[in-house]
Amino acid sequence: MLRFVVRFAMPLIACCTLFACCALFPAVAVAQSPLSKLSLFKHLEADPNKEYKIAESNGPWLILCSTFLGEEGKKQAKQLVLELRREFKLNAYMHQMEWDFSGKVQGRGVDKYGKPKQMEHANYEKREEYAVLIGDFPTVDDEGAQATLEKIRYLKPICLDPEYITKTGQKNARTFAGWRMASAQLLSNDEELKRRGPMGKAFLVTNPMIPQEYFRPKGLDPLVERMNEPVQYSLLKCPGKYTVKVATFGGAMISMQKDIDAVEQGRKQLKSKLEQAAINAHLLTEALRAKGYDAYEFHDHGASLVTIGSFDSVGTPRSDGKIEINPEVHKIMQTFGPSQKLGPDGKSTYVPGGLAGIPFDVQPLLIEVPKRTISSAYDRSRLSVR
Repeated sequence: MLRFVVRFAMPLIACCTLFACCALFPAVAVAQSPLSKLSLFKHLEADPNKEYKIAESNGPWLILCSTFLGEEGKKQAKQLVLELRREFKLNAYMHQMEWDFSGKVQGRGVDKYGKPKQMEHANYEKREEYAVLIGDFPTVDDEGAQATLEKIRYLKPICLDPEYITKTGQKNARTFAGWRMASAQLLSNDEELKRRGPMGKAFLVTNPMIPQEYFRPKGLDPLVERMNEPVQYSLLKCPGKYTVKVATFGGAMISMQKDIDAVEQGRKQLKSKLEQAAINAHLLTEALRAKGYDAYEFHDHGASLVTIGSFDSVGTPRSDGKIEINPEVHKIMQTFGPSQKLGPDGKSTYVPGGLAGIPFDVQPLLIEVPKRTISSAYDRSRLSVR
């Protein structure tokens, strides 16, 4: 009987001792508890007197929750940011964007004078738009980003409730708010979509405060590098940052990874159309070089192209904010652009030029020069030492 009492009392004493320790050292106990990691215990600032603007430090990837227009939209965007922070413990931020539709934009193709088409927006107004975003995610496929995105699509913040907006005397400033509601609740037959909240169409976007160069693919894939390695006047050897594309030759696209592997391993040959495209590009490059032009050729999975020139800049900035195009670039575009001819009906037509029986593009274009990856250059240097 004594043994039973002792065996029963010892765990009881241990428990009492544990509770006493927790009472004496509450800060240590809470700090080490796994429950402290739950959102219930997470403190996130939500100060109405502060504006939580997006910054470069908020990660390269964000979730776009909603957008709002005008001054009323600014207020509603701030309400959403605060509610997401306060009620749902989400790192919400606001980003202001300004849109100016008063200027002209360059369209595709050329006009009857051979100049690029100039087009205008039907809507001339300038407007401000406010986006509500949630960070801070390192990659687009980050597990936390995907889980948060799924959560956001089903949230129903009070500040986005149409009844609440009407009751508080506000005007719904969400972009296409009516259309969003109608498409999700009335026009769609998707029951899953109908269960979503007002942010049901949220999606991942890049951080607007980080330069877009960060998100561009770094270098070329290995097969493209191998395709261009033996070429004497390869565009990969062009020292400049820009060049003018004067001819494009389409081929049979190679997009499946198994086909790419087969070509690399010598088990499969390139299709005839792609081979002919490469031959045309090579012959045209040789012909241009014979004429004294600084020509280059480049071969990709689905096409080959020919360029002329090597330039470090597009042009010189002017006082009005526009760029005065590099005279040498302009000269190449004029020389290899289409020529104007009169048709049988007396109307002007524009005919692309050519050399050695190979046609040029209808409109020369200034493009960036593709560059090799640093890692691939390092690998080649290692191989050459062995």
